[in-house]
This record gives sequence, C-alpha cells and structure tokens, in this order.
Amino acid sequence: MATTGSVHEARPAPDARCWFITGASRGLGRAFTEAVLEAGERVVAAARDVEPLADLAAQHPDALVRLPLDVSDRRAVFEAVEKAAAAFGRLDVVVNNAGGLLYGMVEEATEQQVRDHLDVNFFGAVWVAQAVVPHLRAQGSGRLLQITSMGTGGGMASVGFYGAGKATLDSVSEALAMEVEQFGIKVTVVQMGGYATGLFTAGTTATAPDPAYDELRARMAEMWGDDAGPDPRTAAPAILELAGLPEPPRRLILGGRSFDLVQEMDRARAEQYREWESLSRLAPG
Repeated sequence: MATTGSVHEARPAPDARCWFITGASRGLGRAFTEAVLEAGERVVAAARDVEPLADLAAQHPDALVRLPLDVSDRRAVFEAVEKAAAAFGRLDVVVNNAGGLLYGMVEEATEQQVRDHLDVNFFGAVWVAQAVVPHLRAQGSGRLLQITSMGTGGGMASVGFYGAGKATLDSVSEALAMEVEQFGIKVTVVQMGGYATGLFTAGTTATAPDPAYDELRARMAEMWGDDAGPDPRTAAPAILELAGLPEPPRRLILGGRSFDLVQEMDRARAEQYREWESLSRLAPG
C-alpha cells in the first residue's frame, strides 16, 4: 500500500509510532498529518477523497499510506482499520477527526439531512472506535483522540445538530475511556476551538432557510463575524504533545480563546443552577 514519489525527508525510525487519522485530507486532519510526518512518525491517512494528500505521499513515501474511507459505512470502517493496522504492523495513535457541519435552524433540517449528519459526526466516530479498540487492546496500549468541539456544553442556534453530534460523542467517549483504560488504552476527548478548517464552506450542508428565522440568522452571522480563526496547523503541536503524555487528560479544550469561552459558559450555567436551586429541591431524587 506504500505510495511512490520523490523523497524529501529521512525515513522514519523503525520504532516510530503509527497514527491513524480520519478526515485527513483537509483542515485539522491535514494539519495533524503534516505535523506527524514532520516529526518522523508514520500515518495512515483516511478520507473520502485522498487525492489532496498526493503531495504528502510524494514527500513521505515510506511514512504515509492514503486510505479512501467513508466513515458512515460501518463495514468499510472495519475493513479500513484492518488495512491500517497491517500497513505498518500496529496502531499507536488514532485521531477520530472526520466530520462536517449541518448549518441551519432545528425546524429547517430535513430528516435525511439530520441522519446523514449524525452518520458521519457521531456514528462514523463510533464505528472507528469500535474497529480500533480490539487492535489496541491486543497490543496492550494505544491512544484514541476523539475530536469534538468546545461548544458541546450547550446548544447554539443554527449549529444545533453539529453541537448535538459532538456532545453525544463527548459522552460516549467518556464511557469508552472508563471501559478501555484497563487494557492500557488512553482516550481523550479533544474539544477543539474555532480554526480556519473550511468547515463552514467545503464541509457544510445547509438547510433551506425559513424566512421566519431571517432576523435571528442575521444576528448569528454578525456574531460569527468574518474571522475564520487561526491556521489549523497551530493546533498540531498540542496534539503531538498530548499523544506523548504518559497520563493524558480525559478532556482537553484546545485553544486559549476557546478555553476562556468555555469557562465563561460553565460559570453562567452554574449561576443559573444556583438561581433555581429552590425549585430543583422541591422534587425528591
């Protein structure tokens, strides 16, 4: 499965770790793939379209394997993971990153749009986790990084289904972490901040807008602003460091600005709970 092309870097060391990264052809996945290769490690890079990775394949013919994959297809995921494990003999770090955005109000979304969205953002990530855990358990080690969002603590108008998929993945991933730590597998929920990944362009499915929401939609667009966020490559060093920690956290907010925003949201939620504590205590349980 090795790719061919001219070599522009040293071959990876025999003991170099092997990474399996989904959604690797653009955005954060591409940035992580580049950083891992530059660090002298190996990558099996999975994406629906792997052609955008041709340049990296030419530069790193001994360290990169490209693997076409639609994570919403459970059978295809299990077959791809078998190929990924065979490519370099093991899997050390799995980055469950594939995803997209369903943009629109809850009322506007069609049943098919919701199902298609969750098939990738939630079920696809679950299929990857189910497929890789047996390999990591058999070798007695491994890291699983579940890429979610800093916005999973609460819903936000116009991106409610994106937040829902990521929040559900958050919860399942914490359960998974408890289940597999006995096998030497470390799971971290990586709550990403906003980066210039193209999520709002190439990665977006939009609902048909209902005029009833025009005013709110305009306010949300103004709130989002024109700032696409920092280059996703700026997030890669933290991912590399996280993957090397002997005892990594189960949750990590990635992004200084996002860290501050999450703290503000948590404080606001705690204040609301306290404000209505008397009503909460009217009921037993």
